[in-house]
Amino acid sequence: MSPAPAPAPALAIAPVRVRARGPRLRSPKPAHARHRCTSSERGSGTVLALGLGLVVIMALALLLLLAESAVAASRAAAAADLAALAAADAARGITSGQPCAVAREVALKNNATLAACAEGPDDTVQVRTEFSAGPFLGAATGLARAGPPPAAGNGQAP
Repeated sequence: MSPAPAPAPALAIAPVRVRARGPRLRSPKPAHARHRCTSSERGSGTVLALGLGLVVIMALALLLLLAESAVAASRAAAAADLAALAAADAARGITSGQPCAVAREVALKNNATLAACAEGPDDTVQVRTEFSAGPFLGAATGLARAGPPPAAGNGQAP
């Protein structure tokens, strides 16, 4: 007898893989771990760094303006103190000149302007000065009063 013919090999149909549209699924393999960000997230670190840098620069600018205003207030107070002391010396006759005129000269030498000057009782002088702090901050003011020391029975001794 003749051998039976071998059955014809069946055609193997390979499963078709359909690739889904949309973002790729993340691969658990470590070789692909560095490519995990999607295209919509690229550049977000740069924007974040630029925003943080802008915040730091603005904070430093504000800090510098505050420091400049403190320096201007200190210079205005120093000019007022010096002008009041010089005016009090002129009022007591220790130096020559009118007290408010002397106070104006001393204030100008300290780059300040004399805003007010008032002579009080007992040869005391009260002076108010203004110091220009620049275009952003305006003017700082200083106020001082000076005169002779209190009499032995009036007030506390230092």
